[in-house]
Amino acid sequence: MRLTPFTEEHDLLRSAVRQWVETEIAPHVADWEEQGDFPDDVFRRAGELGFLGLAFNESAGGQGGDYWSQVVFLEEVGRVSQPIAMVLSVQTDMATPPILEFGSEAQIDRWLKPALRGELIGAIGITEPDTGSDVASIRTHARRDGDEWVLNGSKMYITNGARADFITMVVRTGELDQANPWGSISMFIVDTNLPGFTVSQKLEKAGMRLSDTALLYMDDVRLPAEALLGLEGEGFTQIMWELQGERIGVSVFGVAGARAVLEAAVDYARRRETFGQPIGSYQAVSHRLADMATELEAVQALVYECCELWNRGIYATEEVAMAKLAVGQMTNKVVDAAVQTMGGAGLVEGEFVSREWLGMRIGRIGGGSDEVQRQILARIMGLA
Repeated sequence: MRLTPFTEEHDLLRSAVRQWVETEIAPHVADWEEQGDFPDDVFRRAGELGFLGLAFNESAGGQGGDYWSQVVFLEEVGRVSQPIAMVLSVQTDMATPPILEFGSEAQIDRWLKPALRGELIGAIGITEPDTGSDVASIRTHARRDGDEWVLNGSKMYITNGARADFITMVVRTGELDQANPWGSISMFIVDTNLPGFTVSQKLEKAGMRLSDTALLYMDDVRLPAEALLGLEGEGFTQIMWELQGERIGVSVFGVAGARAVLEAAVDYARRRETFGQPIGSYQAVSHRLADMATELEAVQALVYECCELWNRGIYATEEVAMAKLAVGQMTNKVVDAAVQTMGGAGLVEGEFVSREWLGMRIGRIGGGSDEVQRQILARIMGLA
């Protein structure tokens, strides 16, 4: 018997989310993958069902649940489609939490509440053509002009960028000071309908094709004063806080996806016969899958520890970095083992395991690469 953090209420929620996923998402994933897109109605329907605001305060338009409610949602979506889990988690775990945490009542009313209803789609804007995890080196900038800000620059690899109504964006608002490169960074809520904002290109990827990724340009975009999120110059602290929740979220649905892939491989190993017996009866296959099951459960435990810490409001940089690193490594091992077990069947285009094989590779890059997580841990250990 395994210990579980989930209550009866969480189990009821899981049943509701699973029903939605199995009836309204899963039957369409293969077609959406072929098209390389999915309808915005997925956001609206999720909002209508209350799934986009599970862990948000009721006063902010949410359901008032704990973080474990969000875990349930991400797990159920993630076991069916990593790209759909990604785009929805950008809405629930990346673009909107900073608005609740740092925003004004007016910003919550204008942006957060409609986003939780699925009426507006959000994105998080950090990465630039020349800057990724090194947030202190961002070049996109905004200067004051009377009661407005004038925004110029570009953002790269922005998930939901091609469809977003707003971008929660990290921007430089002062001259770069090499002694304190973080001090002149601020966060803004950027309305994508403003003149000068352009989706320059929707980027085609090898995997995660349903997770639209865009190159964005801002050319003299005039932002109202109320677009500033929180205090000027506090953007670096704000985005570091956001990244903790982001990394936990992608870890949650990454593990869920790996579990679904492992289940598919085990099922195949039971059914597929060679030389008169199931391939799962061969030690080379069964031990490979046993190793993957063991590693998955170990990583799951670490991720759940991070979830509980986040649920308690604890900023656990070390544990989150470990979890993000471990999940990226484990998911890729599991999906590779599944492909090896299934042989040609694991590489057929459009099938579940082959989609996940391509899609899971992003787990070692997005939200802070493996190398960044190792550097964070090395610094905590006093080695860097």
